[in-house]
Amino acid sequence: MPENIRSIPRPLVKTNQWVIVLSVLLTWVSGFEWFLLVPFLSGVSGLIFGFNPIMQVASLFLRKEPNAYIPEDWEQQRFNQTIAVSCLGIGFVSFLLNWDAVGYIFTIIVAVAAFVAILGFCIGCFIHFQWKQYKYRRSIK
Repeated sequence: MPENIRSIPRPLVKTNQWVIVLSVLLTWVSGFEWFLLVPFLSGVSGLIFGFNPIMQVASLFLRKEPNAYIPEDWEQQRFNQTIAVSCLGIGFVSFLLNWDAVGYIFTIIVAVAAFVAILGFCIGCFIHFQWKQYKYRRSIK
């Protein structure tokens, strides 16, 4: 019996990544940290309820059936989203508390990771793979 693998169409993932990058850039340029809440709250909603508003809106613009696009692994994207939401949340709270250096560090991390993923290398995927390898090596000792 074939296993049903959950996936997300790549254009939806890319849209989410662009929203992260653009929200961070808008925050830096404007000094208005509230822009970070757009990807943060969407990401939290996706993690808790399985409903990411950014991806839902983007899905309205898909020209083909979702399964016609290159699939991105759901579990991997959930891991990546957890990292992104954590960095965005820490960045947002840091800016609110006027801890600008910490805010910039965490928003730089998430923006660079999202932009590099847009370009084709997923840092979160690499970390996830290394973590799974580490857990596997520990289990066989």
